[in-house]
Amino acid sequence: MEYQFHTADVFTDKAFSGNQLAVLTDARGLVDAQMRAIAREFNLSETVFVLPPEDARNTRRIRIFTPGSELPFAGHPTVGTAFVLAATGAIELDGDATQIVFEENVGPVPVTIRAEGGKPVFSQLTAAKIPEKGDYRYDAKEIAATLSLEESDLDRGHGNAIEPWSAGVPFLFVPVKTLEALGRARINLERWEKTLRDTWAPEPYVFFEKDGVYRARMFAPDIGIAEDPATGGACAAFGGYIAARSTVSDGTLRHTVHQGVEMGRPSRIDVEVDLANGQVTAVRVGGSSVLVSSGTLFVP
Repeated sequence: MEYQFHTADVFTDKAFSGNQLAVLTDARGLVDAQMRAIAREFNLSETVFVLPPEDARNTRRIRIFTPGSELPFAGHPTVGTAFVLAATGAIELDGDATQIVFEENVGPVPVTIRAEGGKPVFSQLTAAKIPEKGDYRYDAKEIAATLSLEESDLDRGHGNAIEPWSAGVPFLFVPVKTLEALGRARINLERWEKTLRDTWAPEPYVFFEKDGVYRARMFAPDIGIAEDPATGGACAAFGGYIAARSTVSDGTLRHTVHQGVEMGRPSRIDVEVDLANGQVTAVRVGGSSVLVSSGTLFVP
C-alpha cells in the first residue's frame, strides 16, 4: 500500500527549526500496529494519521503517535496538521480565517487557520479541556536531582511552585531561577524512574520567566521523547498554571513561550487564556508552520 506523507516544522516560520512533524493525509486502511511502526520509522516527536471524521460536522479525525505510544491530544501535531492540510489543498481555505474541528481522543478540538494571500501562515487550537491541576505534592530536592539540578536552582518565589497540570496530557511544571539553570537541566533516568515515572505527571516541563516571556524545556522519557523542541499540549496546560498566579480575573492573558533553543531548534508558541470571574474559560495555543518535505510511504 502507498501513502502520501508530508513533513513540517511547527511553531516556527523558518525551515529546520521548531518541532518536526510527519502527517499522513489519508491514513485509511492502516491498523494500530502499522501506525505504531510508521511512527517509529519516522522517529519524530509525533506522527499524525488523518482519517475521515466520525461526526460529519467535524473536519477530520486525527490520531497522534510518538515513537513509543499514542497520545489523546498534543498541540504541535494539531497545529501542524491543520497547516499541512491547508497548505496541500486538502482543506479549502475560507478567506483570512478558516474554522475547522479535529476529532482527537481527548474530544473535538477547534482550530483556526489564518491565511495571507491565500496561503496558511498561522494555526491556533482551542484546548478541548480546561486545564486542571493535579492534587500532588513533590519533594523539591528530589525533583531538582531528577533534573540534575540543585534545589537552590528552583524558583519558588512570587507564588511559583512545582505543580502538575493537564489539558488532556499531564505535565509537571518546574520553575527555575536562571537561564543558566535551565540550560543545565538533564534527566537523570535512574532518579526519574523512582521519583516521577509512576506519577500522574511524569513529564517535567522546566521553565524560566522574565517580564512575562517564558523559556522552557520539556523532557518526556515516559513516551519515548528525550527532549521536545515545542510542546503545544504542555503550553495548553501551562495556561492553567499561569492563570492561577495572575492578578487578572476577567479578560485574556497573552504570553509567549520559547522552547527548543537549547536543542538548536528554536520555537515560538503563543498562549492565550480567557478568564471570567477568576476562572479559566478557554485556552488557545498557536504558531506558524513551514512545509518541509513530501513523499510516498510504502507500507507492506
